[in-house]
Amino acid sequence: MRAHDGEYAEFVVARGTALLRTAHLLARGPADAEDLLQTALVKTYLSWPRLRDVTAAEAYTRRILVNTSISWWRLRRNAERPTSYLPDQHVPHPAAEIGERAEMIAALRQLSPQQRAVLVLRFYEDQSEAQIAETLGMAPGTVKSHASRGLARLRELLGDRDELTREEHR
Repeated sequence: MRAHDGEYAEFVVARGTALLRTAHLLARGPADAEDLLQTALVKTYLSWPRLRDVTAAEAYTRRILVNTSISWWRLRRNAERPTSYLPDQHVPHPAAEIGERAEMIAALRQLSPQQRAVLVLRFYEDQSEAQIAETLGMAPGTVKSHASRGLARLRELLGDRDELTREEHR
């Protein structure tokens, strides 16, 4: 056992659920989300002695989540091929049965990895543009650009919900 294992274990217990939520939004499915989180936690554990500020561990782990999901996306983009034979059906995660949430997750998965990462960190993790820029290693202007384009694409995919609500109340 290493001297800092207790500190790391406390971090995982305290922030593991929140990190898993982020992984679910970045990954293609529940199994991928768990694999993504496990990979990020292993990388964080290996780097734990080098972290100068343990309070930055969550941001460091989120950055690993985002970078790993982008790497996996790039690898899979060229690996999958359409087929006329459908394999056994995937059993959806129980949370995916909730209508709007399922639509939102499906729409998020159609965004580029960078746009998805920015929107997840901004609206699901409630991070500021400065925090997102630091986490992703981007300029704040790039974060704003990805957020703007990502939101526009979500509106295109999901429609303007506010406009629909206004029409119903007329």
